[in-house]
Amino acid sequence: MPPPRAPSWGIVTRHTTTGGGRLSASARTLRALLGALGAEGEEPPGAESAPLVVMRGDQPQVGGVAEVALEGGGERGCRGRLPADLPLGYHTLHAGGRARRLIVTPARCHLPEGGRGFVLAVQLHATRSARSWGIGDLGDLAELGRWAGGLGAAGLVVSPLHATLPLAPVEASPYFPTSRVFLNPLLLRPEPTGDLPIADLEVRARRLNGDRAIHRDEAVSLKMRALERAFSTQEAEAEASRALREEPLLADFALFCALAERHGRDWREWPGPLARREPTALAAAERDLRGRVRLHAFMQAVLDRQLREAAATLPLILDLAVGVHPGGADAWVWQDLLAPGVSVGAPPDTFNSRGQDWGVPAFDPWKLRGAAYAPFIATLRAALRHGAGLRIDHVMGLERLWWIPAGHGPEEGAYVRYPLDDLLGIVALESVRHRATVIGEDLGTVPRGLRARLRRRGLLGYVLLLFEDRPPRRWPRQAVAAVTTHDLPTIAGLWDGSDVAERRRLGLPADAAASEALARRLARGAPNGVDLDRSASVPAAIEHAHRRLASSPCMLVSATLEDVAQVRERPNQPGLIGPPSWSLALPLPLEEVEALPMATRLAELLGRNP
Repeated sequence: MPPPRAPSWGIVTRHTTTGGGRLSASARTLRALLGALGAEGEEPPGAESAPLVVMRGDQPQVGGVAEVALEGGGERGCRGRLPADLPLGYHTLHAGGRARRLIVTPARCHLPEGGRGFVLAVQLHATRSARSWGIGDLGDLAELGRWAGGLGAAGLVVSPLHATLPLAPVEASPYFPTSRVFLNPLLLRPEPTGDLPIADLEVRARRLNGDRAIHRDEAVSLKMRALERAFSTQEAEAEASRALREEPLLADFALFCALAERHGRDWREWPGPLARREPTALAAAERDLRGRVRLHAFMQAVLDRQLREAAATLPLILDLAVGVHPGGADAWVWQDLLAPGVSVGAPPDTFNSRGQDWGVPAFDPWKLRGAAYAPFIATLRAALRHGAGLRIDHVMGLERLWWIPAGHGPEEGAYVRYPLDDLLGIVALESVRHRATVIGEDLGTVPRGLRARLRRRGLLGYVLLLFEDRPPRRWPRQAVAAVTTHDLPTIAGLWDGSDVAERRRLGLPADAAASEALARRLARGAPNGVDLDRSASVPAAIEHAHRRLASSPCMLVSATLEDVAQVRERPNQPGLIGPPSWSLALPLPLEEVEALPMATRLAELLGRNP
């Protein structure tokens, strides 16, 4: 048998660096990645049984006589080629004695209708109201939607709502979840039920709002106690049963949470039969932990209802993280589809000379294809269940991901390719079915030609004022325009130098000259061509930046609640794991943020068509 060839298995042996140079993967790295892929033979097997993903209207050859079993029922016969008028959807193609999944996709994603709209970017955990239990929640999101809608906002771009485990210590980063299919228990707004008051817990929880630091462990403990009281009713039991019937993946997730309470948060340290998901062990555990399993199912039912209620107040654009915790629920359920012994990150670049290891596992692209992309489809559907839009973090990962073998540094990784056309087709299909706008976060190092391919498939890109040399009037229409992101300085922190001071206080890299260069880029001429003086106030800088955004033709223009409240700290401090990253609330409760003049002013600026 010929030896495996790295390129045939999707491994990129040489790539172009941010500086324009060419870097080759080492022989050691290639051997490790071929081993993680289980590479045997010159190229991967199974192409004939892999899903066939076609754009509607295309007519690829299928051999002789074939039959298509349609998703909605019925059959279509064909000879030689597929019919051009097959409906969109997930069908089954029977040809040559074999059956394979046939996915018929639209040419493009759903795009926003009408003129330009403005949106508010929200870090929900930081957006507390007087009614919060120590952390922003879905009740706060509903209130925020009502208020922002009154200002004329077209929607809210919300930080990831993915599930974390409700066990101390609670994971702070919304980009390192246990599951991307289910919702974060921390975001639950506890509700009193009949004769089961929760006022004593509520009083203790609201005291947490007095500290700007978010105390997740205390908040989740109180919320779980409130939930346990609510679950003692027949109505709650019925709601759990209904949720388990309607969501096939919920039983596994709820069982994972119950097992984590008993055996620890990382399934890789559980007893072998449970870790390997042996059916007899899972059945015994489900019987033994039935009450806790149903409690966690009930919790997801309440979260789903509260998210639906929030989405009814204003369209939500939800954020899809690039990966999950390797010891979490999704990794446990889909462990056979993950590449063992690798994590995902980023290669060295001009911003980080050592590269990055994000610690999330990677789906094996060949096994993912062999599973007819089921995990990818389930994850998209979960995000679009109540979302009018989807922001795909690190959208470049649909084409390639930087794999780092265990025991190697981030700089010793290599790119592994994914079936981009198939994945983009599925994104377009789910987007059209849910009438949802899709945003591809394409900041950073982007492979040549990828942005053009994303635009052709109807995804919106990102344009940041802090990074752009082009004047806003020359920005692309099919994009979201923003000043900054959660990983970058806020306008206030950049303008007054406090961001550099905070980075130094935390012992993180801080380049004062680079920060000043960004501030001067921020100060460049507004539509009247006049630069803002560096001695101007922070409010003047915030207005100036958004006035420039408003002159762009982009479909969506975005402001952040941090800029509305003139916050100096970044939501996340790159390079720092733990507080204050993802752990600071806004300095004002939501009720006071809503009364700030800056909110009305930014809505007036961004609500204007250029």
